[in-house]
Amino acid sequence: MPRNTTGEEQSVRLLKVGERVRHILSELLARGEAHDEVLSASNISVTEVRMSPDLRNAKVYVKPLLGEDEQVVVKALRTNTAFFQREVAQRLGLKFAPKLQFRADESFDEAGRIDRLLDDPKVRRDLEEE
Repeated sequence: MPRNTTGEEQSVRLLKVGERVRHILSELLARGEAHDEVLSASNISVTEVRMSPDLRNAKVYVKPLLGEDEQVVVKALRTNTAFFQREVAQRLGLKFAPKLQFRADESFDEAGRIDRLLDDPKVRRDLEEE
């Protein structure tokens, strides 16, 4: 008999699985288990993993330390996707292994842009008036 889940329970499950995937990938990258020169030479932070509702797809957002060679690192991760998917599948124990899609994390760039806007003298003047 299928169990009915609420939207909140489903979203909590997505977050938990996403966090587990993030930890697994972070551990694999920190240990240099991918056997890739680019990945071994870079310190890569897995900032977020967003799971699809059916847990079959995962968008993995990464950021190399200091943002160096971001596109090269993302390309190396994409080249080694099969290895990462196999490792995640073994360690997660889910019925289906999520398909990983590696992407550069642009949120830091966006935060910097917002900080620059807030530091603008005209904006600062408007904020001080309140």
